[in-house]
Amino acid sequence: MSEMKKLFVTFSIVFLCALNFLNGQEAPSKEYKSNYEQVMARTKWWRQARFGMFIHFGAYAVPARGEWVKSNERLTTEQYQKYIDAFNPVDFDAKVWAKTAKKAGMKYAVLTAKHHDGFCMFDSKLTDYKLSNQFGGRDLVREFLDAFRAEGIKVGLYYSIIDWHHPDYPNVGNHPQRDDKEYAKRTFNWDNYLKYMHGQVEELVKNYGKLDIMWFDYSFGEYSGEKWKAKELVKMVRKYQPEIIIDNRLATNEGSSSKLRMINTLGDFETPEQGIPDAPLVDKYGNPIPWETCLTLNGVWGYNEFDHNWKSPELIVHCLVNCVSKNGNLLLNVGPDARGNIPVECVEILTEVGNWLERNGESIYGCGSSDLVKPDWGRYTQKGNMIYAHWLYPNLGQLNAKGINGENVKNVTLLKSGAELPHKKTWWGNSETGNYFITGSSTNDKPVKYDAVIKIELKK
Repeated sequence: MSEMKKLFVTFSIVFLCALNFLNGQEAPSKEYKSNYEQVMARTKWWRQARFGMFIHFGAYAVPARGEWVKSNERLTTEQYQKYIDAFNPVDFDAKVWAKTAKKAGMKYAVLTAKHHDGFCMFDSKLTDYKLSNQFGGRDLVREFLDAFRAEGIKVGLYYSIIDWHHPDYPNVGNHPQRDDKEYAKRTFNWDNYLKYMHGQVEELVKNYGKLDIMWFDYSFGEYSGEKWKAKELVKMVRKYQPEIIIDNRLATNEGSSSKLRMINTLGDFETPEQGIPDAPLVDKYGNPIPWETCLTLNGVWGYNEFDHNWKSPELIVHCLVNCVSKNGNLLLNVGPDARGNIPVECVEILTEVGNWLERNGESIYGCGSSDLVKPDWGRYTQKGNMIYAHWLYPNLGQLNAKGINGENVKNVTLLKSGAELPHKKTWWGNSETGNYFITGSSTNDKPVKYDAVIKIELKK
């Protein structure tokens, strides 16, 4: 972060503190402000990237009923073993995955190194419960990291802090044997489990080169924060990966109200799942909070042979625009099949999204929210003096970019072609203050499929 930007962030926080004080609100401590500045510095690249790929891949692709099949069907480790034995992703090619993400316009990717079933996709030295033992010694995680880095895509790893396979992890929460009274009589050595879990995370952050993201999942009830020795875990992660960013799931959420939100030292960004917040997320002092919606392309994260309820390319583009218009990211999931192929339907959808981004990515990458009120016909994103009007929904007549001062406008163009668009302050006798009418098309149809982006350049 440059000195000028540091001064700007510090001034902004001080100004907000003064407003809070005048309004009778608590002011943030020096420690909070310091941590906040570090979080914003670490997440800068990520907040500019805006669009990433989530990959849920594991032995659960064999039963092909989603990644929670072991829990949902109360399968014992012995019953689940047949899927472990059958898992052999012979078609897996990390380079193909990486090129798919690149073509989709994704700037970072996160892969499941270990999901809740405990089966490791990396060559852990702390267990034999891993793919490399039956995959010719190949380390799938390492191949993923190498291939995506080669495409210039930032890389992250998902690691489940719960484990339905480890003998010292108790049958709590959504454990497959949660209602098994005999199983509950076993002796569980929690400290031994923590040693194992911390040890595996250390393997990942120590032995696999530079990681950009660590995506932990998940806390619940009393199993939160220091139950996981979270402070110690984060300290160890940052020892090996000082620039890494970490999600917020080492602790349970502090609440859905913005008045309760805080950025803490256990995570850098919030992770709303399968939905998009109604407004930009801020802490209780009014400071923006980095956030990312994680979203499935159909209804599940892991591969499901019978779920073909795919989200359309248009819906994905709209979700991406929605997130960015609220200072958020979109992490879009694919679930490869048991052979290691990303489903054809996923590739087709991602290709369409990538085609749109190729012409309109300027309105997404490096952009955030605008102070303009959301219009009926779409949303706004903004980057400096550039406002991007996203025409998403059917509209009659001209688009009213209400709130824009026409005297301050330098150019109005259609982003995909650079063509100048007619614009004026009045239309059909409507001369209310703040109106700014733009002709986006000669008909009622959008000139660009999914989202026609109009670039409004303001005078500096």
